[in-house]
Amino acid sequence: MRLPIVSTLIVAVAVAIMVALGVWQLQRAEWKAGKLAEYAAAQEQPAVSWPNLPTEAATDGLLYRQSSLECLSVEDWRPASGRNRKGVAGWVLIARCRTGAEGPGATVVAGWSNRPDPPQWNGGTVSGIIGPDSRSVIRLVASPGLGGLEAAAPPSLDDIPNNHMAYAVQWFLFAAIAAIIYLLALRRRARTAA
Repeated sequence: MRLPIVSTLIVAVAVAIMVALGVWQLQRAEWKAGKLAEYAAAQEQPAVSWPNLPTEAATDGLLYRQSSLECLSVEDWRPASGRNRKGVAGWVLIARCRTGAEGPGATVVAGWSNRPDPPQWNGGTVSGIIGPDSRSVIRLVASPGLGGLEAAAPPSLDDIPNNHMAYAVQWFLFAAIAAIIYLLALRRRARTAA
């Protein structure tokens, strides 16, 4: 029996891609383990100054560290779902603060409430923990809560997904299953040809 060239080539390329994706996920798992260790160590480091420009590069090494800033005034409020320190679900109230005449300002989680209404807080000194923010790269989670709000749950390493090993195993299994199915198909074809 002759091996079907096109089918074999397609399966070989597919299996190679799946194996490469598995290897890439293993590399990502190693990278993520390093980042998690860095974040865990940051929690024990002394407080840092709030960065003037909160970009990805400027905030490297700042996540999960203590910091403080001066919120000169609150420009805007936005509610988001969140939890308090006891784990109760509700609303975290996030302020966009002006921190100077120029610059991007700062995002501050003022605290937690069971209602999405903004508190009566117009600014001041804020201390807390630097956490990631999907809109402004980082935010300062105030501790204690501001304007009569309860303290929101601090940023936690447990909230960072770390499933790269599972993805790697999944890609390797896909590659093995594709190869086994193809070998079974070749075997069946050989039997029917005989």
